[in-house]
Amino acid sequence: MKLKFFLCSGLVTLSGMISAPASAAPHWTHAEQDTWGAIEDDTQKQAPLMYPYAECGIGSHQSPVDLSGEANSEKLNMLEIRYVKDMPDFFNSGHAAQVNTSASYKGVLKIGSDIYPLTQFHFHAPSEHVIGSQTFPAELHFVHVRADGRIAVLGVLLKEGAANPAIQTILNNVPATTTPPGPVHNTDSGVTLNPKALLPKDKSHFYTYAGSLTTPPCSEGVSWYVLAEPVEVSEAQIALLEGFYTDNNRLPQNLNGRTVTGTIKRW
Repeated sequence: MKLKFFLCSGLVTLSGMISAPASAAPHWTHAEQDTWGAIEDDTQKQAPLMYPYAECGIGSHQSPVDLSGEANSEKLNMLEIRYVKDMPDFFNSGHAAQVNTSASYKGVLKIGSDIYPLTQFHFHAPSEHVIGSQTFPAELHFVHVRADGRIAVLGVLLKEGAANPAIQTILNNVPATTTPPGPVHNTDSGVTLNPKALLPKDKSHFYTYAGSLTTPPCSEGVSWYVLAEPVEVSEAQIALLEGFYTDNNRLPQNLNGRTVTGTIKRW
């Protein structure tokens, strides 16, 4: 998961982000995820500033995770997903196909009494969260960031099936990946999109746990909610998604004593 590119998977970049402005952040790729924590910022000369992604290596509440060991709970706050139409920025972040909401966007995620504005959503292929041995072809992350910096991410697992018109709209408008990969915006498409069209019918069953951004800087303190019902996308759409980036997923991290809870229904 990442935040808007200039916050960027965050609170400074969030793919697959929060960190420092993307222009100043050290380069990273998913292929080197085992050593993200050791990547150095050569503009800094002293620790810990010279290791801006250290939390990726030493954090104990990292994401994604295996969701299969969840404990059912009947006392969780329900999710109220209040997304509305928008004329967004279709964005290729250099790491993922992404959609940034407009500055005036009013869509929010409400959890209990807490309200989180939707700032962007992006894709990972294959999925980052797994359920035991089950990996999905792709995963969609809706990133919500409050003014106080608190982050909630809503995850949607994607499975092969019927074509999805809303996802096709995104695939048609996100700029192609450049060589080398870098951020490219499409702010003048004139296309209107309602993120609600990307959600499953059942939004009452979900997994939840305390985690992190799934891309550098891997900042912790992120509240994760992964909907239990997958959304269908066609084989051709999966291929188009992989055409932007292949294997832009972080592998599951240790729970380290955390518990995945939820109101779960198996699909």
